[in-house]
Amino acid sequence: MSLAPTQVEIWNRALSDLRIGLPIVVVGRNRGAVVLAAEGVTDARLMELRGAVLVVTDRRAATLHARAYHGDIAQIVVPPDASAAWIRGVADPSLALQNPMAGPYKTVRDGDADLARLGVKLAKAARLLPAVLVLAVSDSAAFAIANGLTLLDEAEANALLSAVPKATLVVSAKVPLEVSQAGRLHVFSVGGEEHYAVEIGSPSRGAPVLTRLHSACFTGDLLGSLKCDCGYQLRAALAAMGAEGTGVLLYLNQEGRGIGLANKMRAYSLQDQGFDTVEANHRLGFEDDERDFRIGSAILKQMGFSQVRLMTNNPAKVGMLAANGIVVTERVPLQVGRNSTNDKYLTTKAKKSGHLL
Repeated sequence: MSLAPTQVEIWNRALSDLRIGLPIVVVGRNRGAVVLAAEGVTDARLMELRGAVLVVTDRRAATLHARAYHGDIAQIVVPPDASAAWIRGVADPSLALQNPMAGPYKTVRDGDADLARLGVKLAKAARLLPAVLVLAVSDSAAFAIANGLTLLDEAEANALLSAVPKATLVVSAKVPLEVSQAGRLHVFSVGGEEHYAVEIGSPSRGAPVLTRLHSACFTGDLLGSLKCDCGYQLRAALAAMGAEGTGVLLYLNQEGRGIGLANKMRAYSLQDQGFDTVEANHRLGFEDDERDFRIGSAILKQMGFSQVRLMTNNPAKVGMLAANGIVVTERVPLQVGRNSTNDKYLTTKAKKSGHLL
């Protein structure tokens, strides 16, 4: 029996390293690179990575008026005298008022951008700003060993990124709820991250079940924030399931449409400056919605469900579930929680993201 980590474990180790500000090494097709998340860079580590480029998405590049020669990413040349604060300022628009940045920014036109592109994907998977420092190294394995860094294979990492999520049940237990004494909580592990299923009653596995795919919203669900409708939708969905006697609510750890709580707060900071929710995401370098709805499909299948009556205003959820083997027999509207504070936010969701409000 080998005690060596599996590729999934190496993947999770790499994401953890990026989150705490450690570089990782990625290797593929006779080339390799050191990757360090922009928001975790220090002046000391930047000195060791002289010659690295700062890789951002085309969304962020557009805000910076930098050329994205490689399509979905831009590789910005880092000036020799750049500091860690400069790196963070270019990567994070929420710092613009305290630390105004000015171009022009020179970007790399030629060369292989695959490892740089993977670096940005890894930052997103780690719920970090999609901006990384990337420095090519000749002997990746030796460099990783010499510096005690995690070594990640490019092909295996891309395979994990594109693989259909696998949901593993960790534990289940009865949890009596206000809406129903017959509540049960199932904890699932998907790619090393926890997601939850709240089952009301004993719904038949052979008939469409009233279902809600709810993305975690700390501010709305727990704090009662008026900036969104998430908390209202959570409570209304559970109440409907309680009244019906059966239902399944999936509580997915995809805060801020999949960008994480810290980035969501950065987006809020930009919204305070006058940008709408979609514009704020783009200025940070994200797409409108970074969630992976395949996770919900995987959990439903693991629970034995193949047909749902889906409580949502988002047609994309219907399409993604259908594309991943879950039959949506009915879309059940969930139009609650509009107020004077979130009116503009909801209007933007309808206009730019296609929500049926």
